[in-house]
Amino acid sequence: MTTTFDRAAAAPAALESVPRLSLTPGGVRPGRLDGAWWPRSRDLLLELPSLAAELDARWGRVTRITVNPAQWPVVPRRVPVTGHTVHVGWYTTEQDEHMIMVCSYAPRRLDLLVVPPGTDSADAARLMAEAADPANTRTASELLAAGGGGARPGPGSGFLPSSVAPPGGAGAADRRADTARSRAASWPVSV
Repeated sequence: MTTTFDRAAAAPAALESVPRLSLTPGGVRPGRLDGAWWPRSRDLLLELPSLAAELDARWGRVTRITVNPAQWPVVPRRVPVTGHTVHVGWYTTEQDEHMIMVCSYAPRRLDLLVVPPGTDSADAARLMAEAADPANTRTASELLAAGGGGARPGPGSGFLPSSVAPPGGAGAADRRADTARSRAASWPVSV
């Protein structure tokens, strides 16, 4: 049985902070992926705190998250989560560009497919179920390539092709990075 967290019944204002997440059943690890995450945007400063808080409560305290920067305009160094700070890193060649890796204090690791934010809900639900299936042997990129419709990465999917600058050009990305750094500098560092 796949566990899916999407509190659609929550108040509309609260929907933005609730992660859309699907995980494999507890303790099962034969597949390549441990589930899927469907963010609402490509803004990691807005998206990661709610994902980490949800996983903290259900899986153990999250300490580190890594992404592939090909799909994210800005990768912050750390994000605030209730009661602590989560360090964020990136890998370009070592990590599938459509995957996020989450690590906890207990030596646990989750590899999650990142469903593109612009994917329609039917395709997203199918991708999330496939990624959380313990029998799945495909990588995150293979699942998206086999997806069809709005699930394919590229123009209109909400993700950036690796060779394309974010909307507004490189200057916009630099401004967002500066804003992210100034926000992160003001967060308390937990010990």
